[in-house]
Amino acid sequence: MNPNLDNLHTYPFEKLRDLFAADQPPAGLKEIKLHIGEPQHPTPQFIKDVLIANLAGLANYPTTNGSDDLRQSIADWIARRYAIPAPNSATQVLPVAGSREALFAIAQAVITPKHGQPVVISPNPFYQIYEGAALLAGARPFFLNTTPDNDFLMDWASVPEEIWQACQLVYVCSPGNPTGKVMPLENWQTLFELSDRYNFVIAADECYSEIYFDEANPPLGGLAAARQLGRDDYRNLIMFSSLSKRSNVPGMRSGFVAGDAAILKKFWLYRTYQGCAMSPPVQAASAAAWRDEAHVRENRRLYVEKFAQVTPIVARHLQTEKPDAGFYLWASVAATGLSDTEFTRKLRHQYNVSVLPGSYLARDASGANPGRDFIRIALVAGVAECLEAAQRIASFCESL
Repeated sequence: MNPNLDNLHTYPFEKLRDLFAADQPPAGLKEIKLHIGEPQHPTPQFIKDVLIANLAGLANYPTTNGSDDLRQSIADWIARRYAIPAPNSATQVLPVAGSREALFAIAQAVITPKHGQPVVISPNPFYQIYEGAALLAGARPFFLNTTPDNDFLMDWASVPEEIWQACQLVYVCSPGNPTGKVMPLENWQTLFELSDRYNFVIAADECYSEIYFDEANPPLGGLAAARQLGRDDYRNLIMFSSLSKRSNVPGMRSGFVAGDAAILKKFWLYRTYQGCAMSPPVQAASAAAWRDEAHVRENRRLYVEKFAQVTPIVARHLQTEKPDAGFYLWASVAATGLSDTEFTRKLRHQYNVSVLPGSYLARDASGANPGRDFIRIALVAGVAECLEAAQRIASFCESL
């Protein structure tokens, strides 16, 4: 077996299951699950209709690069969403079976054995796939703590020169998981300059980009930032997006990568061997989803309503505020006197609401675990359920 498998950490939700194992929640209260970022809004009917109408495609092997129609629908969406010229659908867009598998696979394609161990830079807290991808590619993860003190932004100036020299891949997540922070243009500019100097690939995870609160001000994305800074070839940059959160279809496993054509050419070659092509019915349904914005605006409306109702209730007891974007509340429990794990365990045991300890999403780095004393609350359930959960959290805090 690959010895690097021994370096993998237990996944956060497995740790959460162990945390809950000893205690039973109250039987009289319905469980409200806010620990996992799984959208629970209904899948739009038109997407299901297109999927069903194309089931005959199950008789065909899918191609790795997807249909011309799907790639073009993605390229057109990028142009509309970011107000930039459409990328070349043949060379700068590649459909993938959800952003998760592509975020993992890119490290396997990018990391090159050299003298000394390669480095992959990641935010901390972080989506656990970044770390696992780095370790299984034989690289060393280097974590940049994102905390209230640095406005939850990755501090490029704090990275030692020897780390930049060894760096081959940088993961960024904007809007961030779990903080919801959107990376501003000046941070993109610094990162692009560093990428030019040290020749590393930037993997921009933007799967939360379509959950935001002001229709007139959508979050800045990596491709748009590159265009604003004159990097029209997107050199060293690929962005990852997904329909899961945008269109409430996590089970379809549908996303894309877009950006630097030279990187995507090699990534396509890698994927022809990996065998993660999207099935033809899913391709057809995905193309339809990328072409429609009405259902996405309605989806955002529900999140706006939930954050407006839930945030004030939780903020009266825990230190938190509405994020820039995304569907998480990142809340400090330090004032309660409980650790993030004890808060999570007791909340579920007494009020049957499950959240995720922040320490499970982070690693000790620079002398601290930046997730410690935080919890992540995923506002993915319906409006009424999220409001009920907020009221239970408030009752729990008042009981302490």
